[in-house]
Formats: sequence, C-alpha cells, structure tokens
Amino acid sequence: MTLHLEPGLAQRSRSLREHMATRVYARGLVDVAGKMDLSPSKLTEKLAGSDSGGKPRGMTVDELEAYIQRTGDISPVHYLADKYLRDPAVAQQEALAKLASLAEVLPALMAAAGLQTSGKKRS
Repeated sequence: MTLHLEPGLAQRSRSLREHMATRVYARGLVDVAGKMDLSPSKLTEKLAGSDSGGKPRGMTVDELEAYIQRTGDISPVHYLADKYLRDPAVAQQEALAKLASLAEVLPALMAAAGLQTSGKKRS
C-alpha cells in the first residue's frame, strides 16, 4: 500500500482534535453535523473537548469513523500517519532537499532585500 501524505500535515495542527476542527469548519459545521447525526452545538463541544461548563465532551472513535465514512475526508488518518509513522531518515532527507533548494534562492532573496551577500556591501 502506498500513502500519499500532504507535506507538513501534522505540523499545521497541534493535535488530531485541532486538525478535525479545522476540517469541519472548512466544510461547514452545519453540513458535517447533519452528516454525523449530531446537532451543530454537540459537534462544536466534541471538537472543543468540553461543553460550555467545562464538562469533558470528546469525539468517540465511532464518531471519528463516521466522520471519515460520511464526509469522505480521510485527512485525519493521514494526519496520524504523518505524525506517528514518519521515518526519521526520510524526514531528514526531505529537510536536506528543502535546504538545498532554499540555498539556491537565498542569495537572490537577500540581494532583493538589500542585505549583504558574499562579503560585499551593497551600495
């Protein structure tokens, strides 16, 4: 099986709950709540982790599965895979590749910003 992960997916959210909230609100709270047979206020509480009185209200595994099935959004699975299944050697190779491409454009960006490059001062 091959997974095509969105680069940096796990770095954009602090938790799966935060990732889910971002996705739900982007899709429309009312629409997603309807697909999950929840009221918008209940879904909001579950995404927040508690109700307005501070009582814990988390999303269950069954509700997470229902969200994925009913919306077709598999990004929560990708988020978890990106966060917990990353090979450190691959992550290092990706970082080195990004640094190499940045090194190519950095001198031009510095010059455009009026910063000193190559030991010569711009006039």
